[in-house]
Amino acid sequence: MLRRTTVPLDPALRAPRTTLLPMLFAALAGGSSVLAFAPISWWPLQILALAFLFYQIGMDTNVRRSSLIGWAFGFGWSVAGMHWLYITMNRFGNIPGPMAVAAVCLLGAYMGLFGAFASGFSTWLRKRWSLPVSSFLLLIVPFMWGLSDWMRGWILTGFPWVATGYAHNASPLGGFAPIVGVYGIGVIAAVCASCIVMLTQRARWPGLGLLGAILGLGYGLTFVAWTTPQGMPISVRLLQGNVEQQKKFDPDHVLRALEMYRGMITAQPADLIALPETAIASLPQYLPPDYLPSIQKYAAASGSHVLSGIPMSDGPGSYANSVIGFSPSGQAYRYDKHHLVPFGEFVPAGFRWFVDMMRIPLGDMSRGAEVQPAFAVKDQLVLPNVCYEDVFGEEIAMQLRNMPRPATMLLNVSNLAWFGESVAIPQHVQMSQMRSLETGRPMLRATNTGATVVIDGRGKIVNSLPMYTHGILAAQVQGMGGMTPFIRMGNYLFLLLSALAFGVACFSGRNFAKTQQT
Repeated sequence: MLRRTTVPLDPALRAPRTTLLPMLFAALAGGSSVLAFAPISWWPLQILALAFLFYQIGMDTNVRRSSLIGWAFGFGWSVAGMHWLYITMNRFGNIPGPMAVAAVCLLGAYMGLFGAFASGFSTWLRKRWSLPVSSFLLLIVPFMWGLSDWMRGWILTGFPWVATGYAHNASPLGGFAPIVGVYGIGVIAAVCASCIVMLTQRARWPGLGLLGAILGLGYGLTFVAWTTPQGMPISVRLLQGNVEQQKKFDPDHVLRALEMYRGMITAQPADLIALPETAIASLPQYLPPDYLPSIQKYAAASGSHVLSGIPMSDGPGSYANSVIGFSPSGQAYRYDKHHLVPFGEFVPAGFRWFVDMMRIPLGDMSRGAEVQPAFAVKDQLVLPNVCYEDVFGEEIAMQLRNMPRPATMLLNVSNLAWFGESVAIPQHVQMSQMRSLETGRPMLRATNTGATVVIDGRGKIVNSLPMYTHGILAAQVQGMGGMTPFIRMGNYLFLLLSALAFGVACFSGRNFAKTQQT
């Protein structure tokens, strides 16, 4: 019978005497990763920050110490990446500054648990399977980090903001997006970080060689066309009303906004005219009687197709964050948001007091179906998603692969005025770019205050409006057809590769234990 052995440490690694200082450094490293995301987009910095974390947790086999260091890193990462929530709560939710700061820190503390899980469980597996340093760094730590990213994207409805892979929409690793999606890219970025840590070990050249191979392969994949043009391009007009959030639901201002948007719609025809989320800020029964019929009349007369965000109600106490469509044929269209925002569109059990304090309009809403039809615009099929929904790439891929006729382009309608002049807006654009990379389809973004942009099927911004301005973005957009591997498999491929990595690590650990005893 094999006797379990203690994993020998590489001479370059030394156990720390205290955890507080490593935790502080880990929190700072995690916080620095915000610079890897938009608008700065220094993506190599993220890989270096992860390498620093992996080096720290590789210094010994103490599970508790690794968990605390991982938690501190995740805390710094989350607070830096999501600090803009302070603006939402303080400026627009009227929550006192200290309480808003505490709320952001509590969210960071919760998000840090996923970093603690990745680091602590990796160290536990290292001890349990008697893993050599190379297997620990290349097979366990990166995949555990990727799994923790994926878990925080679905636990408690998920909050995958600034997930690792989003930093790489414009890096060589972006080439892997159509195959393994954003979470797979997160694993690959973590493998790159482990390669850097290996440069401090005996196996320097294998680590450097693997790092170069990954970056080279990713760059090569950016030239692969996974989808092809479908039908003829359509003319698009995306409306940006720049309505102040404080006035958006004020009854007097709602009427002025309605007239403003009607004027923008009828200013010039286009194959598709798209308005932001809740651009029409009243339920249909409270609108002037001729308002919606006048838009339908214009659509029929001009040959335009119009999509607009609007709250809808199917009965007392039932509200949906919806998109309605007007076509020249008069055929009605409706899309209801499926993935709702906690505290904004539904109230988690026991937290009604928090939403009441923030005074969020329509704070509890109904969910739409998981798969809903696309909106036909000439040769193209346009699939809407509302605001936060385009953060969930697996759900968009699932809709595309389950449609009888998959959509050829995506449309995100948003109102990001809640976030002020913060990094949340360029970060959200970056996530939309990742959806284009994963699906090989253009993404149109019609937003209230910005960023209103057109993203092509390769994730590049081809047209945009200045943020915080009133304007109309006109463009010609080519729809794309075909299925990327990510659309076909979603996150299953990423999860399968994770399971394979753990199997190989377990096998290598057993072999390593045998060699230590002989």
